[in-house]
Amino acid sequence: MKNLFLNLFNEESATLSVGTFLLCLFFGFLIGGMYFAAFSFKNKGSKTFRVALLLLPAIVAVVIMMVNGSIGVGVAIAGAFSLVRFRSAQGSAKEIAVIFMSMCSGLILGVGYAGYAFLFTIVMCAALLAIHIISEAREKRTQAKLLRISIPENLDYESVFDDLFETYASKYQLTQVRSAGMGSIFKLSYEVTLKSGASEKAFLDDLRTRNGNLEVFLGRPIENANEL
Repeated sequence: MKNLFLNLFNEESATLSVGTFLLCLFFGFLIGGMYFAAFSFKNKGSKTFRVALLLLPAIVAVVIMMVNGSIGVGVAIAGAFSLVRFRSAQGSAKEIAVIFMSMCSGLILGVGYAGYAFLFTIVMCAALLAIHIISEAREKRTQAKLLRISIPENLDYESVFDDLFETYASKYQLTQVRSAGMGSIFKLSYEVTLKSGASEKAFLDDLRTRNGNLEVFLGRPIENANEL
């Protein structure tokens, strides 16, 4: 068991054997697979992001192995990576955190401590799963939904739906107001928790009657993908 947490590299030799290099690559892909599985558990992340998680620990480990204390090689690698430009949508805070986790695992593996890399990965993946399960359970308990309503500009959005909310909802809160159609329409966003047994169809029908049959949307809250 103790050997698992020893350095894989021979500190007396300045060279890196092919076997050790391939072993670190194999461990890197295993660690990436663990992040891939943990992040994919009931998550809506993109396929390309999952592939990046699979490859990132192995890539970072190889970079660290090639630098191996050489300032010249480190500067050359930094220059090469500076040429890479990323043209993708900005990720959420959760996605950025997972990227840093996978990079940290690759760094630990790259300096030869495979056991600590796996231990760190297991702890981080367990934390990800626990946070997701707790968040999902909390969401099921609250059953809060996102309600979006379009209304004409002549309606007072502050009180026009209060009686309907009192009838159908146990909790409601106006979270956003914005204008559209050159100021002729207001788009309202609410966080709503319907009462037990309340009919969604009847609620939406009453809302459409009140807002002149303009657009009404009721669904699960949408996570903001550009929160950082």
